[in-house]
Amino acid sequence: MTRKTKILGYLQQAWLVLVLACAYGGALAGVQISLSPRIAENRRQETYRIIPQLVPGAEQEQTVELSISDRHGNPARVYQTRDAEGQPNGWVVPAKGPGFADDIGLLIGLDPPLNKITGMYVLDQRETPGLGDFIRDADFQRQFRGKAADTPIEAVKADPGEQQITVLSGATVSSSSVCEIVNTALANLREPLLQEWARASAGADPRDEAEAAW
Repeated sequence: MTRKTKILGYLQQAWLVLVLACAYGGALAGVQISLSPRIAENRRQETYRIIPQLVPGAEQEQTVELSISDRHGNPARVYQTRDAEGQPNGWVVPAKGPGFADDIGLLIGLDPPLNKITGMYVLDQRETPGLGDFIRDADFQRQFRGKAADTPIEAVKADPGEQQITVLSGATVSSSSVCEIVNTALANLREPLLQEWARASAGADPRDEAEAAW
């Protein structure tokens, strides 16, 4: 076999690999697009299911979804939680940011005036199985409960202080990423949420505005 024949053979194989890769990638993209609405709805349902665990006394049926802008003008969706009597009693803030392997999605529970975190839940993650995915463990997530919402949270390896959490063994990056996502979300949404809380305290009901918009 001549050198030219070998080269032509390699090129043909390369083109075949390229075509197969494109076809496979296109198929995956198609599946992702077709499943996206279902995935989004499943996450929404999981969010509502977990809300009573993130804000004490919150009733998922009373929760109000709000579309606001963060301090940079970016659109954001938050949840104003309410008790059985329909009175505002806190917030649940979705947050997302980079982890070790992929983006991590969180739900952060907050008291009404944004003084403290009332709960944290990992909604979506693709961290390393057996290591980084331990951020979904209840013991890890429980560390965020009661932390101040106006002061950054720091991840440490041992002897955590008042505004610190202990990183998971073998998952330092994932643990620190969760802290960073929480800190960024609260910094970006604190002022808009405080404005909404002032409106709620004055008796404004976002559900009335939604009805008026219709």
